[in-house]
Amino acid sequence: MPSSWDVIARSRDDSLSFIPMTTPAPPGARSEPFVTIASVSKSYRSEGGDVAAVDEISVDFRRGNFVSLLGPSGCGKTTLMLMLAGLIGHDTGAIRIGGQPVDRPYTDVGIVFQDSLLLEWRNVIGNLMLQAEVRGLARDATLGRAMALLDMVGLSGFERRYPWELSGGMRQRVSICRALVHDPPLLLMDEPFGALDALTREQMNLDLQEIWLQRRKTVLFITHSITEAVFLADRVLVMSPRPGRIAADIAVDLPRPRHPSLLESPAFGAYAGRIRALFEDWGILRERAARASALGMA
Repeated sequence: MPSSWDVIARSRDDSLSFIPMTTPAPPGARSEPFVTIASVSKSYRSEGGDVAAVDEISVDFRRGNFVSLLGPSGCGKTTLMLMLAGLIGHDTGAIRIGGQPVDRPYTDVGIVFQDSLLLEWRNVIGNLMLQAEVRGLARDATLGRAMALLDMVGLSGFERRYPWELSGGMRQRVSICRALVHDPPLLLMDEPFGALDALTREQMNLDLQEIWLQRRKTVLFITHSITEAVFLADRVLVMSPRPGRIAADIAVDLPRPRHPSLLESPAFGAYAGRIRALFEDWGILRERAARASALGMA
């Protein structure tokens, strides 16, 4: 293990967390946590009995943090996000945002899903202005923010286009703008780039980084991509197989803004390798490689 890593035992089953000892404190690190998740668990009822989705998760985020949430399929990543948004309840523990308990849908938030979920009968600016209509916001102020966001993501001039006229990447840019147009302090993103091709996904990572650098929202970004998680985040939370627990909490000490060439650096490789080793220890990556080999695909 590199000498620059500090190993800290966390969680009730002594999962290991790898945190660079030299990582500087992120913006706002000396303030109280903005998001607090304390001993939260959630199970779902099924015909075969209760199924534990997440188990005793405790973690907090500082205001302005960009946090990536990574883990195998079915480990409870989306469940954790929906509980944070107050869209589903938690069985045990407590969730607080800005010191206030989340016991109902939390409205001061922007959410982006894998599908852009744009209204096909509304043009781009109409989709963004839906926020103003639903929330009762001042139209002129919201329109000004909407136009500025579209310009930021390179969609100035597309205000009157309809979703069916846009590429997948353009639709997701509109979706991100819609999530931010009411200026929420918290942005939740559930695999927003998972359905995009590799080149578009890389550009979207750069676009999202630029938005975050300018707006400094608190972001929880769910992904299945180790590379994407490390590239975007100040901090990567790795969840174990179901029932999901926080198996590792990794602070990412890499300079910003980050260019794709950073992926080739030894420092980036060390972070990605540490996360990949967790999946190998769980048998997830090895099992997939073995199946591919058996099918003549490896």
